[in-house]
Amino acid sequence: MRNAIKAVICAGAFAVGASVVWAKIPAPPLDEKGKAAAEEKKAKDSAAAEKAKADLAAAEDRTVANRNANLKKAGKPIPKPTAVKVASAPPTGAAAKPEANTKKAEEKAKSEAPAKK
Repeated sequence: MRNAIKAVICAGAFAVGASVVWAKIPAPPLDEKGKAAAEEKKAKDSAAAEKAKADLAAAEDRTVANRNANLKKAGKPIPKPTAVKVASAPPTGAAAKPEANTKKAEEKAKSEAPAKK
């Protein structure tokens, strides 16, 4: 009995200690130098993101040009680009539930089925 109580107390102490260790301490408020550094970092990140986006677009253009050139060499027609349609979210709620095992579904199936003679 005493060992069980000791185990519970140790587990509780461990949990409290772990929560204290992993607690997030808020960042101190920024001074003028910190604000300027944050703005500079934000501008650099934005420029890097724009450069990455431009590099990706250039790589996509090179890939399409290479594909079209290879198709042209092979004597195959170059297909026209098609628009990509974004898939909609699956239905939720009552519309998403199947009626397979309900009485209404069975009655509906019987009424829609052709009568056998």
